[in-house]
Formats: sequence, structure tokens, C-alpha cells
Amino acid sequence: MNQAWLYPLIIAAGALQAWGPPMNGALLKSINNPWLASAISFLPVLAFLICVFLCIPKPMPSGESLASMPWWAPLGGLVGAGAVVVGLMFVNKVGAGTLAGLTITANILMSILIDKYGWFGMEQHPLSLGRIAGAVLLVVGIYLVSKY
Repeated sequence: MNQAWLYPLIIAAGALQAWGPPMNGALLKSINNPWLASAISFLPVLAFLICVFLCIPKPMPSGESLASMPWWAPLGGLVGAGAVVVGLMFVNKVGAGTLAGLTITANILMSILIDKYGWFGMEQHPLSLGRIAGAVLLVVGIYLVSKY
């Protein structure tokens, strides 16, 4: 099946993701407590996901699939919470472009390592010259975005 329709959806989600840190930064300015601001930021997400689950409760995991789940699998949200806290604390200091550039660059560099070594059960992808060149261009790009 052609999955080309996924790419515009992923690009739109990525573009919308850039809105999060400035919105959370404004929340922090109003509340003045990064932990409370982060918690408030997650409340609509939790409410939305609970509503979606209640409307579409299937498929449910089996006991076997839960028992075989890696211990670290549920911690992805905690990693995301760390990113939210960092974003809301520093977006007003470095700017949305620099924050997004650093975040995206770090994300892609780490993703290249995850692919290379097959961490978290991912299929391994070799470190190619193209990937190395792309990583170098990302680092140069974020330098330019943050400097100018």
C-alpha cells in the first residue's frame, strides 16, 4: 500500500510541534513555576488521550503482551516530559528557532545512533556517508540559526 500520504501528516505534526515551546513559555511566564506549568501543559494531552481511548478502546493489550513488554517501554512519556520542561524553561532565553534547531539536531543525531546500534529494538541501519553528511549539515545549520 502507498504510504505517501503519511509524509504530509508527519510534516504537519512536526510544524505544529514548534508551537509547543513558545506556548509553554508563555504558560511559564504566567505561572512562574516550571513544574506546575509542565503539569498544566500535560493535562489537556491526558484528557484528549483518555477521551480517544474511551471512544476507541480496541485493541486492548493481552496479559502476555504486557508481560513481555520491555521495562523501559512506558518511559517514553517521561522523556517527553523532560523535553517539555527544558523547552518551557529556555525558549524565552534562546528563542524558538534556536530551541527547535538544537532539539531537532540532537534528536536526529541520537536517532542516527539508535538506528546504527539497533537500540530499543529498532532495526539496524548502517552509518553511511550520506547520514554523516546530513548530520554535519544539521550541526552547521543550527550554528547558523542560533548565531544569526
